[in-house]
Amino acid sequence: MGWYNKVKYMTSKLQDNFAGEILNDEKTLATYSHDASIFEVKPEAVVFPKNVEEVKQLVKYVSTQKPNDKNLSLTARSGGTDMAGGSINESILVDFTKYFNHILEVKKVAPFTNAKGKKVIGEATVEPGVYYRDFDPKTLEIGAIMPTFPASREICTVGGMAANNSGGEMSLGYGQTKNYIKELKVVLSDGEEHTFGELDEEQLQEKMKLKNFEGDIYRRMFSLLEGDFEFIQSKRPTTSKNSSGYFLWDVWDKKKFNLCKLFAGSQGTLGLTTQIKFDLVPQRQPSQLLVIFLKDLVKLGEIAETVMKYSPDTFESYDDNTLNLAIRFLPQMILSMKGGIFKLGWQFLPEMGLALTGGMPKMVLIAEFSGTSEVEILAKISPISQELKNKFNVKTHITKSVLEAQKYWTIRRESFNLLRKHVRGISTAPFIDDIIVHPNQLPEFLPRLNEILKKYPQMFYTIAGHAGDANFHIIPLLDLKLEKNRQAIAELSAKVYDLVLEYKGSITAEHNDGLIRTPYLEKMYGKEMCALFEKTKEIFDPQNIFNPGKKVHGSLQYALDHIKKG
Repeated sequence: MGWYNKVKYMTSKLQDNFAGEILNDEKTLATYSHDASIFEVKPEAVVFPKNVEEVKQLVKYVSTQKPNDKNLSLTARSGGTDMAGGSINESILVDFTKYFNHILEVKKVAPFTNAKGKKVIGEATVEPGVYYRDFDPKTLEIGAIMPTFPASREICTVGGMAANNSGGEMSLGYGQTKNYIKELKVVLSDGEEHTFGELDEEQLQEKMKLKNFEGDIYRRMFSLLEGDFEFIQSKRPTTSKNSSGYFLWDVWDKKKFNLCKLFAGSQGTLGLTTQIKFDLVPQRQPSQLLVIFLKDLVKLGEIAETVMKYSPDTFESYDDNTLNLAIRFLPQMILSMKGGIFKLGWQFLPEMGLALTGGMPKMVLIAEFSGTSEVEILAKISPISQELKNKFNVKTHITKSVLEAQKYWTIRRESFNLLRKHVRGISTAPFIDDIIVHPNQLPEFLPRLNEILKKYPQMFYTIAGHAGDANFHIIPLLDLKLEKNRQAIAELSAKVYDLVLEYKGSITAEHNDGLIRTPYLEKMYGKEMCALFEKTKEIFDPQNIFNPGKKVHGSLQYALDHIKKG
């Protein structure tokens, strides 16, 4: 059956219970063939369900038809900002932004301390298609935030944050999204919506007594996790962040059993999430930035170690190429900030002067410190600034206002978006975009990484990221029409990942596996652990209907064959 007839048949089967749209026009399919990754994969249809019943109908339809069409599948999509190819597929895409975009409840709760040692003061129940930019103002109304937003905070959704286990600039102190998911509602492969949260041993036993698909999942997952408990725990990545693989080591600790920890970071491969309940922490205190300008990267590792001794709230970075990009696209950069255009433009005069005189720093580090008053904050920052000057002879600057600090944050957050939208002829090529090691390894690791990158002079690239976590986002710009550049992606990926794993790092801290990194999971975890990932997928999704090719059964050749050509 051709794709047109298949969609027509599906529409006729669903029309009695499905009020949402099913689109298959060329413009829609072309738009949904891309996310923020290097890939192009054309779907057969894009579906916009209006409610949970319609999501259930979709899953039941695909489950029923799967034996007749092995390629039939469902891939969840919201903001489309995934950089790993996690939200594109050849079959049916399920867009949650159009109708599953409601903030259902935001409320204060009795304060408690979570597993990350952070004070929780609120709770929010949302649908997965809610944009973080709309979510954040609502939580601020009760003086709270969900702290794990990524740099793409203006264009990403909370569903994507959960699916990728996002971290972002506040992850240094607050960890990743998995630490703030209190409860999930998910439509599983049986076509029913199930609720997941933390269970004690007695509650777990009750779940395992259920004579249905949910009970089967609990019984089989408990058997898998208990049977290989020590081995699974030994495979837990030791870096401060990780979004690679299924987080099996987090589900069962011999006291508590929580499948939300498994759904976090699973990229929609185990079911379709319909509702998320998040824990919220107090909004940020007033803060100022210590900005550090590096003439070279020789001492970057040691400088990062020095700053980390003072426990900054956040510690970010961007390189000279990123800064040049900000100056090149200054009008667009200013438009992304809030305030008068002339007042904002004035903030960038120092950077424009550096660009004109050739005095651009090789890298800019921004360390954020908060406190109850400016006096308290300066008491924290001034000794660090002085130590850095004395020890490394580097230039530093302490921001004087929120507006001035916003300039540095905007450069850090908007660089990739500017690359995607405004650079012509060559494309952003995120494929080694999210590596992480341990901060104390940076003095040794970074020179070796630079030696690898130097062997590819055809690649212009920007580097930004989370210096405090030793998590760097390397984004090359490439002409993807050239076969040599496309082949270099696989070659360079293997070299960089080998180096990262030599240092016991992770191939992806927060951007996840998707099409680009799933083929390298065996390199990171080994065959035995990947077999447990496959078993997990089979328990939840025996027919492989949810987002196939991600997390398990990835194909490097498929990924290379689907790199966009410009």
